[in-house]
Amino acid sequence: DVQLQASGGGLVQAGGSLRLSCAASGITFDEYVIGWFRQVPGKEREGVSSIGSVDGSTYYADSAKGRFTISSDNVKTTVYLSMDSLRPEDTAVYYCAQKPYGASRYSNWGQGTLVTVSS
Repeated sequence: DVQLQASGGGLVQAGGSLRLSCAASGITFDEYVIGWFRQVPGKEREGVSSIGSVDGSTYYADSAKGRFTISSDNVKTTVYLSMDSLRPEDTAVYYCAQKPYGASRYSNWGQGTLVTVSS
């Protein structure tokens, strides 16, 4: 089974930085996408960023462009989301998820990690 473990959340002041990690295990195929999502209670889950295992192609939501950077380690078992210039509106529970390359839906989800940005 695919397992994803998200970590790295915490409390940070506005303008600060955090780096989230998503440790993946149990992925038995080479072509997949790992994405980061966030959710605030009472609001819909929002896709933040993703990275493909084949060519390292990345996606960023408009809210993340220029401030967040997604990357993976050389063996592609851990995906990072580096977040700079954090704003109070970035406060949310952040989740990582995985799907096979080309699939429309993410099928495996990790537990969330809470990011709180104080003003």
